[in-house]
Amino acid sequence: MVAGVAAAGLCGRPGRLAVSKTPVAVNFIEALLAIVLGNVVYFLLMPSLPLVARHHRFQVDLGTLVDFWLCLVAYGLIRTARRWK
Repeated sequence: MVAGVAAAGLCGRPGRLAVSKTPVAVNFIEALLAIVLGNVVYFLLMPSLPLVARHHRFQVDLGTLVDFWLCLVAYGLIRTARRWK
């Protein structure tokens, strides 16, 4: 029975699955890179955006949504590129 528990991927605590640190680190780096790339694109495009689509400090506005969307697109492109290798 113990071999079955170890084979199932359970770690020392009951009810917790063992997670490899490598995929977690890769996911973190992908997300961080997507945020940085999305923000770089946003700040490069910001002068050409309409005033309503520009972010204002300490406010949730359309600029925040545009920035989030660019980060999401960057994350999708990173994940797609990684699966194509």
